[in-house]
Amino acid sequence: MNRNLKDGLNFFSKVTPARAWNAIKNVSSYVESKMTGRPVHRGLPIAVSIEPTTSCNLRCPECPSGLRSFTRPTGMLEEQLFKQTIDELSATLLYLTFYFQGEPYLHPKFLELVKYASQKGIYTATSTNAHYLSDVNARRTVESGLDRMIISIDGTTQEVYEQYRVGGNLSKVIEGAKNIIKWKKALKSATPHVIFQFLVVKPNEHQMEEAKKLTEEIGVDEIAFKTAQIYDYENGSDLIPTIDKYARYARQADGTYKIKNKLLDHCWKMWHSCVITWDGLVVPCCFDKDGEYRLGDLKKGSFQSLWHSQPYHDFRQSLVRSRGEIEMCKNCTEGTKVWG
Repeated sequence: MNRNLKDGLNFFSKVTPARAWNAIKNVSSYVESKMTGRPVHRGLPIAVSIEPTTSCNLRCPECPSGLRSFTRPTGMLEEQLFKQTIDELSATLLYLTFYFQGEPYLHPKFLELVKYASQKGIYTATSTNAHYLSDVNARRTVESGLDRMIISIDGTTQEVYEQYRVGGNLSKVIEGAKNIIKWKKALKSATPHVIFQFLVVKPNEHQMEEAKKLTEEIGVDEIAFKTAQIYDYENGSDLIPTIDKYARYARQADGTYKIKNKLLDHCWKMWHSCVITWDGLVVPCCFDKDGEYRLGDLKKGSFQSLWHSQPYHDFRQSLVRSRGEIEMCKNCTEGTKVWG
């Protein structure tokens, strides 16, 4: 059976009547809000991202973790806070992304927490730089029930790889991926569905075909080529690729650059998902890396009361009124792709 089909069937196997009904409430609420200009929400999130830690072993140039540039503190997700949140949402939550900033495997109980969510029947996914996928960790990963694993590859030679993944070791990444594939076979497990994620930037764009071959050789399920978010793009950047398809930014006649997408006054993400930082803050989406738009604190109340609170209502209202009011949205190429 096709690997992507297997992954799709696994995902849909997690759908229960309660989760399906919640998804319908999400979609209908979003459509009504978009049509009327008045934000309503009758459901709970379909998907949530939870951050295990902001710590990272690498120093990637367009990442706050890598740059050590956070204004918010670095720390580790508390087990009790995680379990409390999962217990509250598990009946309706379909998809858990166990990642935001930082390297998940630096959290000492990461795989135990994955297993906890997996046992609730939630589709679980993470993203890793794969430097900690030892033989032991690879086996524990497969046994945890993790459904999807994104491995950042970003180059097929050490010289190219380390230009973006500063401080990284490509041989460790490849060894880690091989360990996961090995234990999937040994344990006769279809999961996790492993994806090589190749962030296309100018220094590595010439290795895209080689990355496809490497994916096949190792037995990784698929490769995904992703465009790179660049913070100071207006005057150009050495990272902006020459392949237009993989550049989020377009060069103007005066030599400056602007983001390609139109800033539409709506965002599906504000209805179907959110991000929870390691210390329990709820922020709108993955573009709020420094937690500037804090909509609540799970250490002070339930998720449901926060999700339907006045601050969340006001934030959704600002989106349907004028998305340009929100600074983080100005460098966003996501959130406009559903019913856009």
